[in-house]
Amino acid sequence: MTDTGTPWRRPPRDHFPGVPAWSMPASAMPEERFDVSPLGTVTPEWAWGGADGSGIRVCLLDSGVEADHPLVGGLDGAVDVIADEDGGLQVVPTDPVDNAGHGTACASVIRSLAPAALLTSARVLSSGKTGSGAALLTGLGWAVEQGFDVINMSLSTTRTDFRAALRDLADSAYFRRCVIVASAHNMPVHSYPWRFPSVISVASHDNPDPMTYYYNPAPPVEFYARGVRVPVAGLGGRRILTTGNSFATPHIAGICALILSKHRWLTPFQLKSVLYLAAENVAVPDGDGGARVD
Repeated sequence: MTDTGTPWRRPPRDHFPGVPAWSMPASAMPEERFDVSPLGTVTPEWAWGGADGSGIRVCLLDSGVEADHPLVGGLDGAVDVIADEDGGLQVVPTDPVDNAGHGTACASVIRSLAPAALLTSARVLSSGKTGSGAALLTGLGWAVEQGFDVINMSLSTTRTDFRAALRDLADSAYFRRCVIVASAHNMPVHSYPWRFPSVISVASHDNPDPMTYYYNPAPPVEFYARGVRVPVAGLGGRRILTTGNSFATPHIAGICALILSKHRWLTPFQLKSVLYLAAENVAVPDGDGGARVD
């Protein structure tokens, strides 16, 4: 279901005569209501205290999700990217299964942090933990068009021929307020889309607290979240420990779901600012007057 009520998900306005393209006459501006989310004093308590992810739609672009796993607790939907009769790709409903376990593990992390969020699986990894760039682009384009609040991408591609198309989709997501949370590569190589500034990029730290994350002042990775020996869902109802930036990413995606469920009208750049201000190495301890900006 696509949200058309919020301004950023409406069809483009008709061109107004007398003003340049993409512009609007001042006389029309009072009609454009916008529920502002003032940041005020940002602390972790302000950002997500008491939130559970209610009303937030999260899409996992991955290997699928085992919906009946007790650590996942069901899905709002599941789709697959498959070849059509003409040799192209299409997105179709599918059974909520996962042959690799990667998507199930990521889904369990988000569920543990934001238990009331609505999770949807979009399978783009057709064989184990690998897939085609075309399937990735198709799945991401579908997720953006559907207007998900958060898109978890615990994957990336090193193929530079997909970079431009991925950047265009990431920018489209940004303008539609679909927050992409993307995993840095586990190897020191260039890959995408995590390097794009329009997404929230994540790598790992080894602190065992799932709610502890750090801001990185030396990009391209922006945030570090728990990604070492993470307890996650394994296939067949199991629980396993695993390590990788893939599993740090859903920690930040889950925290984004919490923040957005409490502050629904935050824009992507406001959300990234809240993440920065509430990070463990930035936020001032409770009682010290809120977040500081150094």
